[in-house]
Amino acid sequence: MDAPADLAHDETRADALVTVRARPAAGPATPTQSAEVLIMDRSLSMAGHGKLDEAKRAMCAAVDALRDGTLLGVVAGHHEAEVVFPATGGLASVDADTRQEAKSRIIGQPAEGGTAIGRWLACADRLFASVPSPGVVRHAVLYTDGKDEHETPEELDSVLETCTDRFVCDARGLGEDWNYAELLRITQALHGSAEAVVNASDLAQDFTRTMRQAQRVVVPRVYLGLRLNSRFRLGFVRQTRPVEAELTARRRHGDEIHVPLGSWPPETRQYQVSLRFDPDALTVGEDLRAVRVTLHAEQMDGTRVPCSEPRAMVVRRRGSPGFGIPPSADLTRVENEHELGMAMRACADAWQKGQHERADRELRIATRLAAELRDAARLRLLRSVSVTGPDDLPHLRRDVSRGQVQRLGLDSTKTAAPPVDAVRPPPSGDAAVRRCPRCGTPPSAHSATFCEECGHRLDTTVDEPDGGPVDAP
Repeated sequence: MDAPADLAHDETRADALVTVRARPAAGPATPTQSAEVLIMDRSLSMAGHGKLDEAKRAMCAAVDALRDGTLLGVVAGHHEAEVVFPATGGLASVDADTRQEAKSRIIGQPAEGGTAIGRWLACADRLFASVPSPGVVRHAVLYTDGKDEHETPEELDSVLETCTDRFVCDARGLGEDWNYAELLRITQALHGSAEAVVNASDLAQDFTRTMRQAQRVVVPRVYLGLRLNSRFRLGFVRQTRPVEAELTARRRHGDEIHVPLGSWPPETRQYQVSLRFDPDALTVGEDLRAVRVTLHAEQMDGTRVPCSEPRAMVVRRRGSPGFGIPPSADLTRVENEHELGMAMRACADAWQKGQHERADRELRIATRLAAELRDAARLRLLRSVSVTGPDDLPHLRRDVSRGQVQRLGLDSTKTAAPPVDAVRPPPSGDAAVRRCPRCGTPPSAHSATFCEECGHRLDTTVDEPDGGPVDAP
């Protein structure tokens, strides 16, 4: 955990970055029981340009990619939602026969009606509710080629609030006529990924990859446990890597606040925890534990148990008024990445409203930030939709397609791993040669306990404070 210890005399906010790595348990791997709901858009707009045929091919490819024994359901949606597999209700265990039956039902779906994504998700939620064991991984994937026009935003928000922490959902925008903001609302609430699939023929490959990744999950349901000092209150929790997402769902669990983090494959994620406080409530020069952070995993019986050592955020209020404490390089980078994402979304929104001058201004802000952050992926995307004008400044191309602008909005949330030398100045002394004994990667933080590349525990010859990545088994 990276958190500045010193607070300016009049500071009212304290932030920490929590890095968490999930890894398979030692020993022979036991596949996690999983339930999958495939949600297909069969609205009337899918009838053109062969989109529905390509989407059916993608759904069948997803069925083929599932392990035998996976619990499966298929929902076909337009302005209503219908369970087309299995016919008996609930979910069916995948084997050769059920796999063929599911594909046959998918292929037979016609295109008709409108779009009401909230009803599709509510239908998936009812299917998942038929699975009795809470330790089963629940994952859904949907695609849509249009906007959510047959229900209100409030209706969709209500469904998302109900479904939060019940299942994970990935969403794909097919073609160019969908709304990136709607997909981000869905995937941020349901801890999934959002992607643009401009060419319908690419959907099958995307769905196959998505199914394989979903079956790599090693922790079905994870929570960030926060035990706050009474003088502090929680401002927000935001996932910062690998995808930025506002985590607004909070649940009291005894004396702790539990923030749902979804299901986890083996990977590293990072979270920003922001606290608020009245500076006059803090004694000058006193070390205070502002919050204790513990990761919790849900077991097969539904109970939650700690799966990491607790990490404490300790702060100290300085006594000199007007004496500013510079934020850490890590936190500064995270704030700049957040600003980059906002500029990219503002650019996309301005273009969709016909506000081309504003879109150009936001594009320049985003391009500058991406270059300063050395974020190669987002910088490449920004340059692909821009052209240098007579004023030698970047402008959004006037012939840019709607699909490219939608991708700009979606990819605004995808953060890159920072270059090691962009996080902190090169360390000196003994820390300058400190490297992971397994893979040779130098840690990005002097106090790191585990290698961020391979997860190996680093040597403890360096005096380390209470911090470092939190490991989930």
